[in-house]
Amino acid sequence: MEAVRAYYDGNVFIPIEPVKAKRNQPALITIVDDNKPKNKPHLKFIGALSNESYEEISMALADAQLVDADEW
Repeated sequence: MEAVRAYYDGNVFIPIEPVKAKRNQPALITIVDDNKPKNKPHLKFIGALSNESYEEISMALADAQLVDADEW
């Protein structure tokens, strides 16, 4: 099995790179969800979170940045 990066132009899938396939060869296409929230940068480190969990972690991280290491 080979993965092929492509985009959908509204009618057909257009490969972004050369494809090693025979004409009319069956293929399995997986649509990648590219609609992940852009305003949640921590998701790439933590994974998918509910909004409530994300807000809780974000507030904890913001509080941690307020700590003055010189006070220890």
